[in-house]
Amino acid sequence: MRDVTLVMADPPALLVHDGLSECPYLPDRLARTPMQYPIRSLLPDEVDRRLATGYRRQGSLLYRVACPTCNACEPIRLRTDTFRPSKTQRRIYRRGTEAFEVEVGAPEYSDERLALYNLHKFERGLARSDLPMNPDGYRSFLVEACCDALEIRLRHKGALAGIAVTDRGATSLSAVYTFYDPGLRALSPGVFCILTQVELCRAWGLSFMYLGLYIAGSEHMRYKATYLPHERLVDGQWRTFETSD
Repeated sequence: MRDVTLVMADPPALLVHDGLSECPYLPDRLARTPMQYPIRSLLPDEVDRRLATGYRRQGSLLYRVACPTCNACEPIRLRTDTFRPSKTQRRIYRRGTEAFEVEVGAPEYSDERLALYNLHKFERGLARSDLPMNPDGYRSFLVEACCDALEIRLRHKGALAGIAVTDRGATSLSAVYTFYDPGLRALSPGVFCILTQVELCRAWGLSFMYLGLYIAGSEHMRYKATYLPHERLVDGQWRTFETSD
């Protein structure tokens, strides 16, 4: 019988995968992302503590990047009391409030969501294989969770235009994944989803908005530095950045 490693965390978790793989963000790099399965759902303050030490969530699993020869991935967050959107970001948010209907609820599966997810992945060149996501994969990735998760839905002229899945802690929201109709890219729905989450933080009295991982060398991840000021977890300490790199 295969041994199972128990990770002493809060709550404890089972280490279900730990190995090297090809980095999905940077060429010619090896990635290591040990995946942990918590023995129970995380309470809101436990979510905060995990986020503060660099953990991210994928479905029901938690992980923290631990690559052997690379430290390019930096967790990034906004303080809701100091973050000030740029002129362009403010314009996108104002335009989005007019263009989109916004709904907030629990993450769900539907064929409409799956079709939009696959459209976004393939048209934006984000797919890692030629196979589309299937219903079970969607549920595992974006519906199942080990903490309190929310789904922000955008509709444009009645049609589903975007989905942003986010986790809620005691003092934070944490963006998990966002996808949208590439045909609406002129409205910048990805930016609008981030700013909507910031506004939800402020409305709910939450202090932090976690944006995931910032990777300077990745064209799909470096945009996060344009949200200023922000903090990045560097060498175990949260450092404030007033300008983008």
